[in-house]
Amino acid sequence: MNTLPTLVILAAGRGSRFQGGGHKLTQALGDTTVLGATLSAAVSSGLPLIVVTTAPLEQAALEIVAARDVLVLPEVGSVLGLGVGRSITAGVSARSSASGWLVLPADLPLIQATTLRAVADALAQSPVAYAQFQGRRGHPVGFSAELYSELATLQGDEGARRLLARYPSLGVDVDDIGAVRDIDTVEDLATVRALWRERETLATSMR
Repeated sequence: MNTLPTLVILAAGRGSRFQGGGHKLTQALGDTTVLGATLSAAVSSGLPLIVVTTAPLEQAALEIVAARDVLVLPEVGSVLGLGVGRSITAGVSARSSASGWLVLPADLPLIQATTLRAVADALAQSPVAYAQFQGRRGHPVGFSAELYSELATLQGDEGARRLLARYPSLGVDVDDIGAVRDIDTVEDLATVRALWRERETLATSMR
């Protein structure tokens, strides 16, 4: 068993609420993309990972992570019963020997590697842990190995919400708006781009 929990990055959704032209995960963000920024943070965390994605996004994922860490599924909703729950199940099952799993939607490009590590560390204290920013529950959401059988049987769009209600969970306070700032709409993307520019400006001024 790997002593570190595995990041399960969900990138198989259609993003149907995004009406900006093209898939939301391929939208430009500085010199990268929404998907690229999320995956880069995941890689920087040092945690093992698997990207659950679709054929149109496979190549974009392969530009950042190894082929062995990319699992290609049909798009969520394109096959009856194939929702976010099934994507989680596929990723968890592909890394069944992990000590736990951190579920991270791929549309959180501002997420920081330190947030991912903080939630990973919290799984030593609780079967379920999640990042929270200023009292708001966000991602990733982590699950310990003892919940494997339930994670491996999720279906449809239920995700893992019922597990948060059923098991003791630990909120991990993080100073990271990226834990809660996802992208569903064009307006969301504009907000994220503005925050991204602020971060880049700050990073440049500190060099």
